[in-house]
Amino acid sequence: MKIKPKDGNKTFCMAPWVHTYMSPQMERRLCCASREDSNNFKQYIDTLPKDYKSNISSGEINLKSLDEHWNSEYMKSVRLKLMAGEEIPQCATCNHKLLNAQVYRQHFNRFYGNDIDKAFESTDDTGATTMKVVSWDYRFSNLCNFSCRMCGDMLSSSWEAENKKHRKPELYTKHRIWGRKDVQAILQKFHDQTMVKEFTKAIEEKTIREFYWCGGEPLMWKIHWIAMQRVVELGYANQVYARYNSNMSRIKFFKLNLFDDILSKFQDWQINASIDGTGEIGEYIRTGLKYNEWLENMKYAKKFIKHPRQLQLDLTVTMPGVFDLENMFKLQKELGIPLLCKKVFNFSADVYMSPLFMPKHLLHPMIEEIQNKVKDEKRTVFTHAFIEGLQDIKNHKTNEERLDEKTYIKGLKDGKAECEFIDKIRGTDIKKILAKNPKVLEWWNDI
Repeated sequence: MKIKPKDGNKTFCMAPWVHTYMSPQMERRLCCASREDSNNFKQYIDTLPKDYKSNISSGEINLKSLDEHWNSEYMKSVRLKLMAGEEIPQCATCNHKLLNAQVYRQHFNRFYGNDIDKAFESTDDTGATTMKVVSWDYRFSNLCNFSCRMCGDMLSSSWEAENKKHRKPELYTKHRIWGRKDVQAILQKFHDQTMVKEFTKAIEEKTIREFYWCGGEPLMWKIHWIAMQRVVELGYANQVYARYNSNMSRIKFFKLNLFDDILSKFQDWQINASIDGTGEIGEYIRTGLKYNEWLENMKYAKKFIKHPRQLQLDLTVTMPGVFDLENMFKLQKELGIPLLCKKVFNFSADVYMSPLFMPKHLLHPMIEEIQNKVKDEKRTVFTHAFIEGLQDIKNHKTNEERLDEKTYIKGLKDGKAECEFIDKIRGTDIKKILAKNPKVLEWWNDI
């Protein structure tokens, strides 16, 4: 059965027909938002058998080239299910709006909307497609100069370095196998001989319609600057859309300026600049941030925008970030650019950075306070996502509401212990932020 979106298919997404994603650990997924079960592939390094020790020649690390992956049994099955209008668990983030009221599926279906009929026509009864990848999201490295509280070592080399220094040695032998030196050697070989080559081939053949640069921190990657400059040299930058998620801590690479020398040559571009709080709160959440330097970079970037969508504040609401939402809204008005709004979701009970870690009787009044302050704001391109994002937080159950008491209490204790551990390492103290609301501080101290 094939049902097109115009005929009522609400789960269809163009990503499996146009897009390819690879993590810094060389794991392939449908997109950065998808939540694949590790059993779908043997490529998930951290799911190797428990008796796995050092025999890395066993074939368990099953890295796949794009050609091997694109019309694999897995990808074919996904396409068939999406064309039939089935809701698949990999797409739970979009289907249930777990992170954001605005879901990633919307981007693919809008940007590649003219190709939807082609996607159906190009796909045979097995799910194989003749369409080729035109949208690339390759995370070439976890290299990043930040160690944001809600991130981790898979996407941040700063986190990885911190973990290797302060965590127990078995972390990278049992639970982070990809961080072992012997496994990293295999990944590096695949990176050099497969990942970079197939990406470069697409650039040289001029088949790319869209880049998504996300990290790590992509503006720290040499390959980003080489690739973007090469597209300019080949004369088709005016046909390519370049999207970024960046911490915007730097906008220069040697003599190249991102805006003067690169993006000014492209057809269109968009930068979602990650920022989750102003001043000291922002610097607490995003370890490595120098807020005033970041602000200067944003002011420079603003000189190059032709419409508001090109430069946006990408706010991830965290528990400490709830205390600075009003200032974030003021920042949006100061810069005159849209403010996106998503949340750290409570995938597990111990995720202390999620606002949903807080009990409802404390969280909701804080959200309602900022809602009241912006309620008279018109829903413009600048305010809509923020207003919608605040309500989205209230629409989801807190840990206290959704979990049994035993799981909830354990999650509180484990989350607080993790927070205090990180605070000790980094010389910070979340209680300085929580003290802005005495009731919240009292709750925290009582955990």
